[in-house]
Amino acid sequence: MPGASRTVPVVSVIGKGDSGKTTFLEKLIREMASRGFRVATVKHHVHDYDIDVPGKDSWRHARAGAAAAMVSSPEKFSLIRQVERELTLAELSACAADAGCDILLTEGFKTSGAFRIEVSRAARSDEIICDPSEMFALVTDNDAIDCGPDVPRFGLDDAAGVADLVQERFLEDVMELR
Repeated sequence: MPGASRTVPVVSVIGKGDSGKTTFLEKLIREMASRGFRVATVKHHVHDYDIDVPGKDSWRHARAGAAAAMVSSPEKFSLIRQVERELTLAELSACAADAGCDILLTEGFKTSGAFRIEVSRAARSDEIICDPSEMFALVTDNDAIDCGPDVPRFGLDDAAGVADLVQERFLEDVMELR
């Protein structure tokens, strides 16, 4: 588990299945990266998953009992580590900070993120999953959804507007510190 190292801000993109979360998050990542920010992401899964290719060396190392299996090349480094429990957002934020990132954008942490951006497409649903009091922003094409004046509202393609909000709230002095 990460120690008491520095953490980075965490912004969670949430919404119902097939609402466009991943598509919007891709746009937001591109926008934040184009502004010079180092972005970390984490996708939350409620079930076990495997990102290592069965039969490959690192997969075999892990199956043989390695607590951590690493793969390193001139272009990438990856670490696959067994955990006794799911990491908290604070622990994941510390991992992102240790990787030299400025912000952690998450997808799928519907109930644990303090700063949640809900994505809701009219073709998918007229209802949101988050109470407006828990929302940092709403990204939607549905005029029927009203979260009141305190929740900033953006269109499905307005990653630049959301990036402005995130930058203003969390990252104003990041570039100055470099």
